[in-house]
Amino acid sequence: MGLNRRDILLGAGALASGLPLAAQTKDWPNKPIRIVVPYPPGGSSDIIARAVSVQLAELLKTTVLVENKPGANGNLGADFVAKSAPDGYTLLLCDVGALAISPSVYTKLPFDPSKDLRGVTMLAYSPHLLVVHPSVKANNLKELVALSKTKDLNFAVTASGSAPHLAGVALERASGAKWVYVPYKGGVQAIQDTVGGQTDVLMNGMLATLPHVQSGKLKLLGVSKSTRMPLVGDTPTIAEQGVPGYESGTWQGVRVARGTPDAIVNKLNQALITVIRSADIRSRLAGQGAEVVTMAPAEEEQFFAKERARWAAVVKAADIKLD
Repeated sequence: MGLNRRDILLGAGALASGLPLAAQTKDWPNKPIRIVVPYPPGGSSDIIARAVSVQLAELLKTTVLVENKPGANGNLGADFVAKSAPDGYTLLLCDVGALAISPSVYTKLPFDPSKDLRGVTMLAYSPHLLVVHPSVKANNLKELVALSKTKDLNFAVTASGSAPHLAGVALERASGAKWVYVPYKGGVQAIQDTVGGQTDVLMNGMLATLPHVQSGKLKLLGVSKSTRMPLVGDTPTIAEQGVPGYESGTWQGVRVARGTPDAIVNKLNQALITVIRSADIRSRLAGQGAEVVTMAPAEEEQFFAKERARWAAVVKAADIKLD
């Protein structure tokens, strides 16, 4: 039986260190760990990566570095991790929902998220917020839909083919709204331009968007969660505003290169869950609208497969394809 690329990488790493693979696994970690965030600084994934990195370093007794590798809607950084040595020292922390969308949207994806990456755990969920620039003359979804039929409304897209983009497409189709999509290279820039009035409408993760709502720089029209959130007062859900069953959000999770030994994945799973469930981080995230959600590696894999199938249907119906 021949060796595949993962077997070769794993074996090469063991030989290079002069240790058998079993010994390396037992000794893990014995060098710095990198958390790769495939988006620009300041977004939901970046916020969570930096929140967990300090405590993770203390728990594992090693250095933990956060490295931003933005580009191609997160696919550049994800590809980097997919092609890294499967030894548990390079982690991908990203919007798992967006990663599940990529295979349906991109015709030339250089890696397969299902085959080249494996799940470690989910960390947090935050619903998408539907917000507009304060100058937009709409105070709820019904008024926004009506306004969109009388004038062009620029809808800021955090990245073409991203989860917020697909959430906007799903909302447009279900509500009858008409958006003019304006793509960006990340959520931070999309937020900044909506705050500045260059774009009118934005759908984005609550973790990164809520501070701008609280400061009055953005006007909140709806929450893409099944139930209302006390954190944003009486703001109704999108489902309550004429789109039954509508729900979307940002799911931050950790994945590693396929071939990473089970023993290392399980250690990472336990360490990350311990950190994200700590009272300090849980409270901090809750105050920003994010809910701690953890999973076993197998559960994260199942979630990924479910999200991939769910969004594939939306992509097909909207006929979205990118190179």
